[in-house]
Amino acid sequence: MKANAVNERTGTAMTVRAILLALVLVGVMTAPLCAQTYPNKPIRFILPFPPGGPTDILGRIIGQKLAERLGQPFVPENRPGSGGNIGLALAAQAKPDGYTVVLTTSTIAISPSLYKKMVYDPVKDLAPISLVAEIPNVLCVRSGLPVKNLKELIAYAKANPGKVNYGTGGIGTSVHFANEMFKSLTKINTTHVPYKGTTLAMMGLAGAEVDMIVIAVPQALPHLKSGKARALAVLSDKRVPSIPDVPTTKEAGVDHFELTTWYGILAPAGTPREIIARLNAEWVKAEAMPDTQDKIQKAGLEPLSSTAEYFSEYLKAEIVRYGKVAKEANLSIE
Repeated sequence: MKANAVNERTGTAMTVRAILLALVLVGVMTAPLCAQTYPNKPIRFILPFPPGGPTDILGRIIGQKLAERLGQPFVPENRPGSGGNIGLALAAQAKPDGYTVVLTTSTIAISPSLYKKMVYDPVKDLAPISLVAEIPNVLCVRSGLPVKNLKELIAYAKANPGKVNYGTGGIGTSVHFANEMFKSLTKINTTHVPYKGTTLAMMGLAGAEVDMIVIAVPQALPHLKSGKARALAVLSDKRVPSIPDVPTTKEAGVDHFELTTWYGILAPAGTPREIIARLNAEWVKAEAMPDTQDKIQKAGLEPLSSTAEYFSEYLKAEIVRYGKVAKEANLSIE
């Protein structure tokens, strides 16, 4: 009986080991298979801003290049509204199977500080794939303002508290935050004049309706060339080739005042890691191609790529940074 019991236990143990080995083999075989067969149908590409804008233009460039590399079309789907939150929420709620991707701007890092009620969490509900581009911003003043550099602007604002006003494309935009950051760093008191878009804000500066503005370099260039605006500093860690004589904010005397409008692609949280890695690898290769860089630069942006891990940590850090500015400026949207 003892021998039979031993044989039974041995047989049971061998059966369990066989089952476990089979499960391991299935897992090993399935993971590469998922990566090898992906994608086998079109990919939905959510663009959370209206057609014709920088996000839409950039998204179509990215979609075309990734489609070429992956062999399946990226179908653009414009879902504008609520500062990009409608499109981002839609992506966050999508099935995490690799067939929904969303393009975001830096507004994804701003929204948590502004909106008290959000239907998605940028960190928990979305999986970063890669940073894809950025636009350098420049601080400009109207040509008639009696200042020639950033230090003179600060001195002038301190001598005229509340009288210097700045234009933006609306409450809660990244350039609105840039001006509030400038106020916090320099202890000046300026007045916000929101417009319905940065183009109108720039026209307001050119028409002397406002005194200063922070805006993307490509949008500022025509007005700088016409002499209706004067550039005092670029909000980046290096000078911009299109305006090489304009110093960085650090060179102009203000530390920690860097702010670019950045763009990145994400998928719903829970998307298989091998699919995230595949999308990342294909974008890194596509971004390095000269024609990709040329198209993005002609659209007024600087091409980028990163690891998914770097983008994840960068997003978290940006949320903290914008949150600090929002708290100090008491900014919020119901």
